[in-house]
Amino acid sequence: MVNSVLRRVPAWVLYVLAPVPVVWIFYLGLTGGLGVDPAKRIEHELGLWTLWLLIAGLAITPLRRWAGVNLLKFRRAIGVITFFYLLAHLLTWLVLDVQFQNVWADIVKRWYITVGMVGFVLMLPLALTSNNWSVRRLGAATWRALHKLVYPIAVFGALHFLLLVKGFQWEPILYALVIMALLATRVNWSDVASRANLARG
Repeated sequence: MVNSVLRRVPAWVLYVLAPVPVVWIFYLGLTGGLGVDPAKRIEHELGLWTLWLLIAGLAITPLRRWAGVNLLKFRRAIGVITFFYLLAHLLTWLVLDVQFQNVWADIVKRWYITVGMVGFVLMLPLALTSNNWSVRRLGAATWRALHKLVYPIAVFGALHFLLLVKGFQWEPILYALVIMALLATRVNWSDVASRANLARG
């Protein structure tokens, strides 16, 4: 039932809907709906959307495997939109928050920014190769191997949030646990156990 409905929904719908939250967030910032420091709030909200989309992309495989819900045709669109939100998050920090001042010093000295920038750099080749021409040019196997970079990107995203917050807060911890759980679903645990037994023997 769910899959039959999903088959009727084209992937391009996601691209059409993708800018709506960004426009709404900036509208709230411009109209005073985000408090006394709208730049920080915009930056934070866009960062959250990036994490949500990373989690959505990682959830596609386990949903198909265990729930029978097939969202594979949306995976590329989700990946591209994730980069769009990550770029918006970065530009908000660069233009509205620090206003191009001491950018390199912040990247080097502040660990959460360092980790975030590493995640952004790793995301660049995925965004640039999210098209059919790149699949043909690289070959399916190489393309799939390259796009497994999304796994460390998700880890860097979770770590970026953990390092950003001050004190003990459950929100970034919960995001990190969800991402770790989704990554764990990709591990062949029987193979890991077999190798561990061989190592002990």
